[in-house]
Amino acid sequence: MRIIECKQRSEEWVKARCGIPTASSFDKIVTSKGEPSKQRNGYLYQLAAERLSGTHEESYTSAAMEQGIEREEQARWIYAMYREIVVDEGKFCLSDDGQYGCSPDGLVGSDGLVELKCPIGKTQVEYLLAGVLPTAYFQQVQGQLLITGCQWCDFVSYYPSLPRFEVRIEPDHAFLQKLRTALDEFCSELDAITHCIEQKL
Repeated sequence: MRIIECKQRSEEWVKARCGIPTASSFDKIVTSKGEPSKQRNGYLYQLAAERLSGTHEESYTSAAMEQGIEREEQARWIYAMYREIVVDEGKFCLSDDGQYGCSPDGLVGSDGLVELKCPIGKTQVEYLLAGVLPTAYFQQVQGQLLITGCQWCDFVSYYPSLPRFEVRIEPDHAFLQKLRTALDEFCSELDAITHCIEQKL
């Protein structure tokens, strides 16, 4: 793993992840079963455009998402206080070959990660009732474990005045093998597409 010191959503962070697949979008490459995602080609072409233009394509941010971003710092503080640990933030982590990366919401010692979500109230209730990692974040969490080599990730969901939801996730080695293969193929194709377009410039 290679680490770049940069705060999430900072100019340095945007630059570091421009044109490379990141764990928060691994669901656009593979499904939770390790099969090709229907969004794969669109994501492939998006990253090729970013590489060629040097400009990161902004994604839509709803009011609820903005509110969640604002609450993230509080969620991190509550998690650290409850666990009585130090959470190291502000890292962008790259795979050893630098081909793909992730932005954990926190590193915990040498073995752990924390991924924080601050959803709307009804979603928090849904998470509390289900009691498991939401499927929507499976690829992201497993991707972070793959890139960092950590042994676990605490998925934490927080909404003020409702109980906090937390579940510890360990590597799913069968899925990670499929993910690694899919990422290698995706990155090779991304390199080929970028090179092909460069020849036309």
